[in-house]
Amino acid sequence: MDAAIVTVGDELLVGDTENTNATWLCDRLADRGVTVRRVTVVPDEVAEIARVVNEYHAEYDAVLVTGGLGPTHDDVTMEAVAAAFGRDLVANDEAADWLAERGYSADDLVSETTHLPADCRPLPNEEGVAPGAVVESVYVLPGVPAEMEAMFESVVEEFEGTPTHTVVVDVDEPESALLERFTELQEAFDVSVGSYPGESVRVKITAAAPDEAERAAEWVRERSVLVESVESETEPSQR
Repeated sequence: MDAAIVTVGDELLVGDTENTNATWLCDRLADRGVTVRRVTVVPDEVAEIARVVNEYHAEYDAVLVTGGLGPTHDDVTMEAVAAAFGRDLVANDEAADWLAERGYSADDLVSETTHLPADCRPLPNEEGVAPGAVVESVYVLPGVPAEMEAMFESVVEEFEGTPTHTVVVDVDEPESALLERFTELQEAFDVSVGSYPGESVRVKITAAAPDEAERAAEWVRERSVLVESVESETEPSQR
């Protein structure tokens, strides 16, 4: 399963807010074996959100959109997603009933709060007020991290791919000295390799089978100067 993440907000583009939602979603989707192919930040503009959602919906199995939900002037995500599918925004009775069960009457809410794309599946917001929605394979989630995380967990079983396995080896050599070894490694094993330099080089080896990842990691250990002693960790990841 391939997915794209679209995070909405002018505050992200000017650096006022860190894009922790994208990082969190990438991590959770990787846990599910889903490959994230795109992470895109777009402004609070209907046309731009709709264009990106339309493009990614055609290309990937699922699109997750976060941010811009609610009744304020810059909360235009629902309108944009509706536009991407050529649908109207309409009052959603299911969302209104759910909010009423939580003690919110029509007088408590701006009317547009429960206006969602026509024929969508509303998603309750257990941590807030503004509902989310599923339109075909596009999941629209809040921007507030606690709300987004809770809503995603309510649909997490709908995201599933092929789990992969990663072994990380810390190498105490310059990254440039490892290039030929990386080529040999990928010729000898069915793995992908990432290298992340810092005080040491963090070599991340990913394979579909845990045994293959571990054999490749051992190959690296035997041919490299390691940081202190052998250090590795196994973690689920995406390819």
